[in-house]
Amino acid sequence: MDSFAALRRMMVDCQLRTYDITDRAVLAAADTVPREAFLPDTLSHLAYLDQSVPLPGTGRALMTPMVVIRMIQTLALQPGEAALEYGGGTGYGAAVMASMGALATLWEPDADAAALAGPALKRADAGAVALAVKRPADHSFDVILVGGACETGPDELFPLLRDGGRLIAVEGFGRAARVRLYQKTGKIVSGRPVFDAAAPVLAEFRKAPAFVF
Repeated sequence: MDSFAALRRMMVDCQLRTYDITDRAVLAAADTVPREAFLPDTLSHLAYLDQSVPLPGTGRALMTPMVVIRMIQTLALQPGEAALEYGGGTGYGAAVMASMGALATLWEPDADAAALAGPALKRADAGAVALAVKRPADHSFDVILVGGACETGPDELFPLLRDGGRLIAVEGFGRAARVRLYQKTGKIVSGRPVFDAAAPVLAEFRKAPAFVF
């Protein structure tokens, strides 16, 4: 077992299993997908730490392993479902969902992050993940994973969901942040909080600065 494989197994046993992540398919995917491939070589030693890692030269970050994997577990992803990771930087979440049998797409509007994503997915042997830099068609996905925190609601992503689809996102910032799971029924989207967590905020979902006298 190489050093990264050993670190990956330690991540699964010491971080994920202790954070209410019990689904076998999710744990197997986390133990298979090489998280280090989604960081530059100079930062690969940070891949399995319990922290988010900013992607140099971009406005994105690799989310904390516990948070992104538990979010994927909460989506209750089924093999063959169409899955989107939005704003996921280099696409680790999309690769995990593809490893679980999803038809995964990474939509990354940050051009600098998207430029890193293609080589990262190739290094991770995750070539089945489609990479989109433009908005996909509405009603295209069964599940959407938002790859960062939203200070405002992710409403603009709801049209991408199919009827019965689920979207999960970290909402808020710092200690006030919570993960919320949404489900679409017809034209109605309802959400509920599922657990507390934090993630780097996506620039496009920041609140506008309030005017102060």
